[in-house]
Amino acid sequence: MKLRHLALPLLASLALLTACSKEESAGAGGTSASAVDTTPIAAAQALEVLTAQGKGFTAGSLMSANAVYVLFDPQCPHCSHLWEASLPLHGKVKFVWLPVSLLNAKSTPQGAAIMTAINPVEAMTAHEKSLLAGQGGISASSSITPEVEAAIKANTVLLDRLGATSVPFVVAKNLRTGAVVTSAGSLSTEALGNFLGL
Repeated sequence: MKLRHLALPLLASLALLTACSKEESAGAGGTSASAVDTTPIAAAQALEVLTAQGKGFTAGSLMSANAVYVLFDPQCPHCSHLWEASLPLHGKVKFVWLPVSLLNAKSTPQGAAIMTAINPVEAMTAHEKSLLAGQGGISASSSITPEVEAAIKANTVLLDRLGATSVPFVVAKNLRTGAVVTSAGSLSTEALGNFLGL
């Protein structure tokens, strides 16, 4: 009986270790509610909506017809771990990384810097290594073009519309089942491969 009482708090704390949530950053990087579509997105339509409305950068197998969308906050260490876990799968999968502004004031400038870099994959790799080393990520100018800032805000609204409460948030089609699948939190390379049906 005592073991059961210990297991529940342990499982809850492990869930917190794999994702960064909105509750951890109340008020950070908020979006304007005016003229914003807040209609929930059904899981079955998630890929279609992200393909049409999401803005980010592509990494991995660019010729792959099946894209995997990852909504991430540049300040989230769990997103960094997912980036690292995705690297061995880049030869098989096309990942589309969509920056959101959820955690703090650095989120939008760093997301913009990565999105607009000459080589976003190199910029993301350098950023995530810096973040995991406790150095806060790449330095980024707070001067962002209105179009890029609007894209990051729109990605953040998409995260809300998907019903996600934490990042990283992954949306993909499982190659084995054909079903649209979603996952909140970081995954190991093996778990990510299984999730994607590789």
